[in-house]
Amino acid sequence: MDARSAKEYSKDDWAKLASEAESKVEGRLFINGEYVDAEDGGKIDVINPATNEVFGTCAAGTGKDIDKAVAAAKESYKARTWLKMAPRKRMGIMMKFADLINKNAAELALMETMNMGKPISDCLNVDVPASAVNLKFMAECIDKMYGKVANTHEKALNLSVREPYGVVGCISPWNYPLLMGIWKIAPALAAGNSVILKPDEHSPHSLIKIAELFVEAGGPPGVLNVVSGHGEEAGKALALHPDVLKIGFTGSTEVGKLLLQYAGQSNMKKVSLETGGKSPMIFFADLPNMDQAVGTAYDSIYANMGEVCNAGSRIYVERGIYADFVDQFIAQGQGAYTPGDPLDPETNMGPLVTAQAQKRVLGFIESAKSEGATLKFGGGVPSGLESGCFVEPTLFSDVNNDMTIGREEIFGPVASIIPFDTEEEVIGMANDTIYGLCASVWTSNVSRAHNMAKAIESGMVYVNCYDVGDMTFEFGGYKQSGNTKDSCFESVLGYTQSKSIWYNLG
Repeated sequence: MDARSAKEYSKDDWAKLASEAESKVEGRLFINGEYVDAEDGGKIDVINPATNEVFGTCAAGTGKDIDKAVAAAKESYKARTWLKMAPRKRMGIMMKFADLINKNAAELALMETMNMGKPISDCLNVDVPASAVNLKFMAECIDKMYGKVANTHEKALNLSVREPYGVVGCISPWNYPLLMGIWKIAPALAAGNSVILKPDEHSPHSLIKIAELFVEAGGPPGVLNVVSGHGEEAGKALALHPDVLKIGFTGSTEVGKLLLQYAGQSNMKKVSLETGGKSPMIFFADLPNMDQAVGTAYDSIYANMGEVCNAGSRIYVERGIYADFVDQFIAQGQGAYTPGDPLDPETNMGPLVTAQAQKRVLGFIESAKSEGATLKFGGGVPSGLESGCFVEPTLFSDVNNDMTIGREEIFGPVASIIPFDTEEEVIGMANDTIYGLCASVWTSNVSRAHNMAKAIESGMVYVNCYDVGDMTFEFGGYKQSGNTKDSCFESVLGYTQSKSIWYNLG
């Protein structure tokens, strides 16, 4: 089934496909071009968070399986089966890889929905095609990585060239399983590395499938391997492995810090981190369009159930328009996202990823109430959906930076609106956080916009918009939001290292 026909499927059609797929979905490891069981035979139940029922399993990979995958990747790199290909041939394989992702859109979208609860329409219309676009962009970068020739005296030649690391480990999160996995492996492959991908155990199936598609596209065995398993076992083993020379990670700040420790304990491998945020959206009274501003504000926190690292979770509004902004947010935002069956193409909000995540978000909501924030709507489990991990879209006003919901990353559909009086005050509040991933400034004053963009401690700043752009826009943050750039040309260079070569021509 291609993406075009899949878009015509009804809720009943998707439910039938899900029922058929449950016993067929592939959950084994993919190492050296073939599916294999975990060495110890362990398996992990993958839970559908919409029902809290099991949807297939994945292999519980351990250090033994990581060793096996690293050996296959190392052998493929030593043999230069990928790197020795002409750049345009590698580019062609990655282009075909992207086409196969689009061709298998329905299957991949269904896996995303059943693994982490994302609405099927989002998976089909956003995540899968965006993954293919990212792959094609990275493929186009393959023959566009240039070295440098220094200006030396006539009897010498000084070159600086870029080379892949060799064996690279990638660890991807559960909130955008396919897309974030592609964000990691695509630049690593484009740079010429051999890769071991460790997907999150809650959402492994689409990433196990794409390893098969890479080989089908012509990718050599051993170049892309997938080892599922628990982070404290498979992930830790990958980060500690002495033959892995680089780790690319998207996930929590807590785990990112552990990976830095593991790198120091092993071989001082390079570690690229994207580790979440608490992103401020700042709305001045002279914002150009109130309707657009409010719509962007609730989209930025309710899309993907709020399980987004750059969600606009702190909404700062100048006091002169604060009451109007809150009223309009309630009028427009309260019914904009309705939790429901994620297999229904009409649903635009699914469950949170696990019962534990649901409990955590509900705990944040209770803390907000006890700390004095004003609940405007939501705050509970939607009626009729108690069997799943659902949380209602929620809005609090009268929040401040000292409250728990004003400081901690909630990773759920909980919006906080915070008043401010002056430009200097809101800069201080926006920067009063350990994070620095993303920010947004809304104003008609060009000078103010420019000054604010420079003053905010964030790796990305949007002006009169949010979470838009293309792959010319480098995705990455400051402070404890990470140390790398994703989904851009810079990310390919990040999977290479520089070598200097001096020729004596005398």
